[in-house]
Amino acid sequence: MLQKDMGTAVQAWHTLEEMVYVPHTDEAYQRLVAFLDVLIDEVGEEEAHPLASLMEVIGVLIERYEEDHVPELTTQ
Repeated sequence: MLQKDMGTAVQAWHTLEEMVYVPHTDEAYQRLVAFLDVLIDEVGEEEAHPLASLMEVIGVLIERYEEDHVPELTTQ
């Protein structure tokens, strides 16, 4: 990543860090699930929506937490 891109990323991260994070507690997981619900309402199935990739990232973070902390959701 170019140095100027890193500066842009740092500035953007200050805005996003409260919404995009790896959950380590049930409370943090629940906040991400609620955020995903809002994103789903906004994005729907519109793959070209500007927030579609954010919705995918949040989904992956939730899935990772569930794999590690919610045993009844793992497949046998």
